Amino acid sequence: MGFRDEAAAHFHKALKLRPDYPEARENFYRVANWLVERWHFLMLNDHGRNLKYQQAIHKAVQNGCNTVLDIGTGTGILSMCAKKAGASEVYACELSKTMYELACEVVTANGMDGSINILHKKSLEMDVPTDIPHRVSLVVTETVDAGLFGEGIIESLIHAWHHLLLPPKSDESEFQEVSSTGRVIPAGATVFCMAIESLEIRRHHRLCVTQVGGLSMAVAGELRSPVSCCSEPDDSMEPYTTERLSRLPGGYRPLTQPFTALTIDFNNVHELEGLSSREVQEMCLPVTQEGQLHALAVWFQLHLDKENSLSTGPQEDTCWEQAIYPIHSTTCFVLKPQDKLIVEVSCQDAYLRLNSVAVLRDSYKIHLDKHVELQHPGKPIPNPSPEAELCDALASLQTNHNRPENVCILECSEMALLNNQDYHQSFCSALSKLISRLTVKKQNQEKECAMFAPDSSLFHILDVSEGFSLLSLIAAHQGDVKAYSSVKKNKQQEVLRRLAQSNGISEQHIKFWLNHTEDEQSVLQRPSQEKLWSAIILDCVETCGLIRQKLMEKASLARCLLEEEGHIFPEKIVVYGMLVESDTLLLESAVQGREPTLGFNIAPFINQFTVPVHVFLDFSTLECRHLSEALELFVLDLMDGSANYTNREVKVQAITAGRITAIPFWYHIYLDQEISVSTLNQNSHWKQAAVVLQEPLEVQAGDWVHLAVKIHESTISISAHIKNTPEQMD
Repeated sequence: MGFRDEAAAHFHKALKLRPDYPEARENFYRVANWLVERWHFLMLNDHGRNLKYQQAIHKAVQNGCNTVLDIGTGTGILSMCAKKAGASEVYACELSKTMYELACEVVTANGMDGSINILHKKSLEMDVPTDIPHRVSLVVTETVDAGLFGEGIIESLIHAWHHLLLPPKSDESEFQEVSSTGRVIPAGATVFCMAIESLEIRRHHRLCVTQVGGLSMAVAGELRSPVSCCSEPDDSMEPYTTERLSRLPGGYRPLTQPFTALTIDFNNVHELEGLSSREVQEMCLPVTQEGQLHALAVWFQLHLDKENSLSTGPQEDTCWEQAIYPIHSTTCFVLKPQDKLIVEVSCQDAYLRLNSVAVLRDSYKIHLDKHVELQHPGKPIPNPSPEAELCDALASLQTNHNRPENVCILECSEMALLNNQDYHQSFCSALSKLISRLTVKKQNQEKECAMFAPDSSLFHILDVSEGFSLLSLIAAHQGDVKAYSSVKKNKQQEVLRRLAQSNGISEQHIKFWLNHTEDEQSVLQRPSQEKLWSAIILDCVETCGLIRQKLMEKASLARCLLEEEGHIFPEKIVVYGMLVESDTLLLESAVQGREPTLGFNIAPFINQFTVPVHVFLDFSTLECRHLSEALELFVLDLMDGSANYTNREVKVQAITAGRITAIPFWYHIYLDQEISVSTLNQNSHWKQAAVVLQEPLEVQAGDWVHLAVKIHESTISISAHIKNTPEQMD
């Protein structure tokens, strides 16, 4: 319901009463992931970033900026830097209740509770003298995201200059008192951009395949992710997503040199106010390497002052990710050296928007949104051949300058799932085997009994996958199947209807049963006149790498609703894992080291929000050392409830010496005894997860490590210790 702060407080109280209460612990971890995002740990572990901010703040305070406001204080570290530098008055504000309370604890623990005034308030709602007694001479903030402006820094600084900050230093007055003028840290930023090729990015934002599980996708319409940088801002769309390019599966290929897309001076209020009304700037980028144009990658250099700056570039060892602007052309346009890519840069709504609009090639302009139209600047195109005219006419029929009516928006994970051909082909094969087996069974029964209901010739299959799923259509495409889809959104249902019609699937063989269901308890029910299900398809693994909550309860109910020899897909899930040493996972999970951060005691407080399971992990690009072979950790049997257990002991031998810091895990999902899909597959839409040990465990090659693996609801917990002696091994 959105009351995450309140939920966290109640789960925390429950855990104090009963530390071993697993439901409260699991939900506290989930809420903690929302409330204290993992980048807080990364930033506090980024010693270079912390030191540069401290140096810039110290210099400003020493030069006369002795009244300070910290906007979006987080843990309070920048406020404490200002106080330590000698500021006479320090104020801070924080919108998140959880982070506000955390900052108050941190400031108190560091003996500054009487000298730093923290407000649980948005800076836009602050004024003088209600919240602070007078205007301040310095604002410090790091309310910037990977796309620089996404956390509202422009709006908050415009408000600060008008209501909370002293006026800026005048260019006409060299002798203006520093104490009577205001300034901002960071002082400004330079934004860089380059065009890249990346199949990993492409498959999360556009349909890359022509058929899925035996279904032709020709009439699917335009399927795209909700990340689209259109020239007209749209509240339903995000202008960019984020990726850490250095850890992108499959890597990326730069197609242009980085270019400066924008510069901004945070100490110039007129420039800030004029940002949204800046004219769209058209930039021409020389292409340096041939490749398909999949995205624009963006990063920036944050100028704290004249001497100190931070770069969020892909080659930097930094806590930052890069902003990604995916290209949404239906065909992948191949850029070639000597081409020039035309990019439009704008900030209409105080978001940085970049749009690839055209390519200049051999003096012709190729519009990317039209794919084929050529324009020659200054002179008409020579008369083409009749064949070329026909091709142009056909292409023009497909050109729509406005957004087509048949655009359907899917989440990035849903797009990646749709592009996962191995997954759908495996389901197609497993469904075909089941239908063949049930058909033989039905034919044998028909010989014994001549009386059948009108619908008895059909097999009934239910797909209860989360979000957009083609599995019901793949089932109906087998023939003699009436498939029930749990897709809810109207646009997505329209896509499935078009695909059904074009693939020869009768409208009577595909049903959207949730259209008529209000009660969540009836999710696995069937209309009373229907027979039991021939198959039920369960969605077992979340994209983030965790088992879905209540999975085993759903499986138990599903088993009761199956006809004789009916099947649950998948029939079992095998959890695999590996011992690794990874400093990266430690840095992303908790503040590391025994030394205080810049001399401040912060770690014990924010580390209360450390969660033992790290999600959305890409094991293929994780910086780590493998300390063991992969091994089976756990089995969940969805067809046989009696075969399941809640905990298991596993022994694994270390193949090399090192520190076990984490145990990444993934799944082999068995649709039947022979057909399986792995969530570790390179083309998988799933990410992986990892249990991060509270204390790293030193091992030598040949050591036997004892793992105690437990699964409660959907939460996997693993503890580890070494067993070396024969007695211990027994």
